[in-house]
Amino acid sequence: MFRRNSSWFLHIFVAVVMCSGYSRPVSVTEALTVGRVHEAEEATAVDLGALLDAGDGAVVTLLAGDNTQLVAHRAILAARSAVFAGMLRRLTLEASSSQLALSDIEGPVLRQVLEHLYTLQPPQLPSMAPQLLVAADQYGLSVLKVQCEQQVAAQLSVETASATGVLAIRHSANTLKQAAVAFIKAHLLSVMATQGWDEAVVNDPQTFMELVHLIAETPTDTSTPSAGESRTGPSSLPHSGHSDDGRSPATAVPHTTPQATPQPDDAAVSHLRNLSGDMKGEMLIAAAKEGSVSKVRTLLAMGADVEAKDENKRTALHWAAAMGHGEVAARLLEVGAGVNARDRWQNTPLHLAAWKGHAAVVRLLAAFSADHNARDQSGSTPLHDAARRGRAEAAAALLEAGADREDRNYGGDTPLDLAERNNHQSLIDILRSS
Repeated sequence: MFRRNSSWFLHIFVAVVMCSGYSRPVSVTEALTVGRVHEAEEATAVDLGALLDAGDGAVVTLLAGDNTQLVAHRAILAARSAVFAGMLRRLTLEASSSQLALSDIEGPVLRQVLEHLYTLQPPQLPSMAPQLLVAADQYGLSVLKVQCEQQVAAQLSVETASATGVLAIRHSANTLKQAAVAFIKAHLLSVMATQGWDEAVVNDPQTFMELVHLIAETPTDTSTPSAGESRTGPSSLPHSGHSDDGRSPATAVPHTTPQATPQPDDAAVSHLRNLSGDMKGEMLIAAAKEGSVSKVRTLLAMGADVEAKDENKRTALHWAAAMGHGEVAARLLEVGAGVNARDRWQNTPLHLAAWKGHAAVVRLLAAFSADHNARDQSGSTPLHDAARRGRAEAAAALLEAGADREDRNYGGDTPLDLAERNNHQSLIDILRSS
């Protein structure tokens, strides 16, 4: 009888050792020292060797929360986890059953946990890593927890970032928490627009508040506009600061009546008010560039300053006008954005809308009493800009608003002079007409 049992356990020992990682090294992370890994590898042989003389009581049946039954060896469970060791001691004292009920873990997750306990290898199903992280924390499996943190961090996306941040805080997964906070900070507007953000607020508001505080406390990296966004060379553009994205008036985003958008969750807004004023201002400008009405609404509800300026003294309205985002511009104007605000080159939003040929935005700004004859640092008016760039529709909108076609810039040029110099025949025709 002993020979048969010994042979059976020996076969198990050989099979498990073959898949336990001796053919390839165990994956390690910064959180695990080389010594801990060596100890874990040596423990594999010792623990499995102990099964040879364990006897009939070596096996315990684990009953998962979905009634899945899995069989494992007591020696492995106890050696790998102090939590399991304590549960097995109580089970032995009760001596009423060889079945251990684990109602807080589902069968597929438990299966992955057992595979790790026997092999110490990282989980083979990355999609299950969040659930395994919870189990690893609950049963004191530090190696598995670190491996799961790595896998979850590698899968961060705007859709999962909020839930991941909350998960990391709940289970003291510090490496994952740092990764999630950094990711959310870098993609905050996009993350805020996802369903996961709202669910995090509703499902665990207390942990969500802690997450928001971490986001607010984490320093942010600021970036400057890429080359081409601002042209400052006096030879190419006397009134510096205009930019050209290559779009024609035909591709400009027309202004339409603002559509109703879902209001931000009150709890989210309340927590996000803890963000600094500078950060909220930067986010508002970024949302205006992007043209996201919902993000602009959320940020305004958070208390973002509609007059916040970037490094070139441009407001969110400057950027909405420059990019042709009519709905965003309308929302900003409705809450009091300065229609005649000046950037570092003395351009108003109307200058930028005219320069880029966004006629619908030109009309919108004019309706909010924009100064259609405002001068930039070179003395050019919005009509000068439209004429220089050949923006016929924008020029027509400016003339309808009362722009002065005879006005001269500091170089002595009228809009017609600029249109003729640049061979914009359609502008020449418009400016010559009575």
